[in-house]
Amino acid sequence: MVYDLERYLTVRSAYGASLGAPDGLAFLLDATGHAQVWTLSAPGAWPVQRTFGEEPVAFVDASPTRAEYVFGRDEGGNERVQLYRLDADGRVHPLTESPAAKHRWGGWAPDGDRFAFASNRRDEAAFDVYVQGRDERGEAADRVYEGEGWFGVAGWSPEGDRLALVESHSSFDQDVSVLDVETGEVTHLTPETEGVRYGSVGWGPEGTGLYCVTDADADTRYLARLDAADGTRSTVATGGDWEIDGVAVHRRSGLLVYSRNVDGYTALALGDLDGPTSIDRLPMPALPGGVAGGVTYAPDGDRLALSASSPTRNTNVFVVDVAALRELTAATPATGGPAVSAGVVDAPTVETGAERWTRASTAGIPRESFVEPELVRFESFDGLSVPALFSAPADTEVDRTPVIVDVHGGPESQRRPSFSGLTQYFLSRGYAVLEPNVRGSTGYGRRYMELDDVDRRMDAVRDLRAAHDWLVDQPAVDPDRIVLKGGSYGGFMVLAAMTEYPDRWAAGVDVVGIANFVTFLENTGDWRRELREAEYGSLEADRELLESISPINRADRIDAPLFVLHGENDPRVPVGEAEQIAEAVRDRGVPVELLVFPDEGHGIAKLENRIEAYTRVVEFLDEHV
Repeated sequence: MVYDLERYLTVRSAYGASLGAPDGLAFLLDATGHAQVWTLSAPGAWPVQRTFGEEPVAFVDASPTRAEYVFGRDEGGNERVQLYRLDADGRVHPLTESPAAKHRWGGWAPDGDRFAFASNRRDEAAFDVYVQGRDERGEAADRVYEGEGWFGVAGWSPEGDRLALVESHSSFDQDVSVLDVETGEVTHLTPETEGVRYGSVGWGPEGTGLYCVTDADADTRYLARLDAADGTRSTVATGGDWEIDGVAVHRRSGLLVYSRNVDGYTALALGDLDGPTSIDRLPMPALPGGVAGGVTYAPDGDRLALSASSPTRNTNVFVVDVAALRELTAATPATGGPAVSAGVVDAPTVETGAERWTRASTAGIPRESFVEPELVRFESFDGLSVPALFSAPADTEVDRTPVIVDVHGGPESQRRPSFSGLTQYFLSRGYAVLEPNVRGSTGYGRRYMELDDVDRRMDAVRDLRAAHDWLVDQPAVDPDRIVLKGGSYGGFMVLAAMTEYPDRWAAGVDVVGIANFVTFLENTGDWRRELREAEYGSLEADRELLESISPINRADRIDAPLFVLHGENDPRVPVGEAEQIAEAVRDRGVPVELLVFPDEGHGIAKLENRIEAYTRVVEFLDEHV
């Protein structure tokens, strides 16, 4: 049976879970067309919708002591998230009421009476740290730290007297500090590590150390502990040839989960801290093969929740019964294995211990009709091996299939094997899909991530030429029907490849993409400019380079039909990027469609808009490809 695009786009996702007090589960579900807060009292029970409205919810976090939640929501995709408290009786209380500012959630204090956040209320280009009581609102928050850059709060210490802070200088350079909330004293834990990544920072038990992933003195990130008093760094576990990309520690019990990124696929390890740098392993329950993350703990640490997805399984929330796993380990000690210190943990997998709590719908489309990709690699111009996910349609009546080369954004991101209704729709229509992780992608170490920085930007575009060469060599591919599609930085890659290699592409789809690096940097949000200049080059020092690599300045080379899609409220890549490239290409007589949504930002989030946008994209490709 053939299903239409709307059915594929209404495959639901449940994610962003939070286990709170009492025993309920809060999570985000897009059953209404955009994410809202829902709660569940038991696995598979009927969920209760708790928030309503036309704007999607960005996150939800359950109080550790009361049956209440904080959630965040912006307006029209402008990313100026405001905070709200949701009570057990369904009443919503605005907490921040500063619509011109961004608010970055920093977590509940252990007693549930206060919470922390970072905001650029004082200066649009800088983030300060605030602490606010759960009953306060508006301007009542106390500014406990005045920042000069991009600060975020990584959580409260177990005692509730300190906050962990992370300052981002760029996507590949962060610093970690500890703030004493009462005195305002700041202890900088990483003063000698310029150009080092620190991420997924969280407190360990007793408040004496912070656990994080870092690439200090290494190419790939590993699990480390920073002493909370002096910043002494100790290795807890490594990922072998792969990066450890996330860690979550229960700040009271020392229960720990971390994830290895194995060619994009998630490998989870679970255990109890046995001292500051040693882990007693627990078996990891089996989950859908693909990607998993977003780990949160119940207040007492006896359960954890996470989201899991694969190309053939839409995203759902699973709850792991840690107490049951400890009992299993005690009954069969060999299952858990020895404690591991400064080594790779390959935890055994068991079939018990994890239960799927949510039942996000597949819109009636049989799961067996979804296509699993193949992990492939192709060689680029300089011998670099570039990984990619390649999906071929299960059934096709043609000998030579068209292909969509779908390029991720970032560039500090990675295309991973998770579910995409749009990708599955294209496969059902007879398109193959290639999703390359060109140089500059994360997940493969610092060296790989830096291969496209500043004056090496066009080397990543050459990787797309190599992707085209690889596709032409595949017997089932029609070399005359290869399409480029990408969003954000991926949109730049589409436009750049169409200007550099115009005779290779049958069409291009540019979603919220960069057409002109100069106007992009001039007009992007003040809070982002410094971070983006670290990746692309600065307006002051690198303007000539930025102009030379901007697709707008070579738009006369674009010959293939182009579809341009954007949100009018985009604070990252302003809508002017879409307007100028569409006008330049249209002036040459090349077929161009420009579609701008007035109630969207950096991406198309609302279901009705997604249906309209991608219906138009499909019709465009049907006409020209």
